[in-house]
Amino acid sequence: MASKTDKRSASYSQLETGTERSKPVLHQNAREIQPYGKIAKLPIALDEKVCAASAENLNQILADTMTLRDLYKKHHWQVAGHTFYQLHLLFDKHHDEQDELVDMIAERIQLLGAISLAMAADIAETTIIPRPPRGREEVPVQISRLLEAHETILKEARAMARQADEAGDDGTNDLLVSNVIRSNELQGWFLAEHLVDVPVVRADQAKATSSGR
Repeated sequence: MASKTDKRSASYSQLETGTERSKPVLHQNAREIQPYGKIAKLPIALDEKVCAASAENLNQILADTMTLRDLYKKHHWQVAGHTFYQLHLLFDKHHDEQDELVDMIAERIQLLGAISLAMAADIAETTIIPRPPRGREEVPVQISRLLEAHETILKEARAMARQADEAGDDGTNDLLVSNVIRSNELQGWFLAEHLVDVPVVRADQAKATSSGR
């Protein structure tokens, strides 16, 4: 006759066997299913070379957009001075809008059959936007840095939109014009107006009189 200990051991063994399929399979490794820079052709009626060229351009835009997005979050945390509240909110709003662009660009790259950049180290190696210092900067410097980043993206986005148009890649052209260019132009306008040198409390009566003559 089996002892109680033997019965408990047998019961536990049955439980172990019954849960084998529900256990996570850990520490798995394998080769990449698609190397970076290679196209897995999808049926989107575009030549593979066109897809590859657009994906390469978009990955550059993606790296610079992710850098600008993170630059906004840095300044959101570090902004100081009498305009703290409004800029704290504005920088975060622009960060979220850039984050939406990141998703749009990355998904377009995947749709073209390519691989989108994702990791911070790869972004840092690819972006052409200069790296800011780790410390806090004055508001005019923060805004100037952001404006320069916007202009960098706008220059490359316009050139890449023309390339996509000439290649017949309407989807990439539309993304760059309708989303990347328009969003960056609008955000740049909001920022640039903060650098206009106007009186804070009193109107400049001398200039007003002079301009009225």
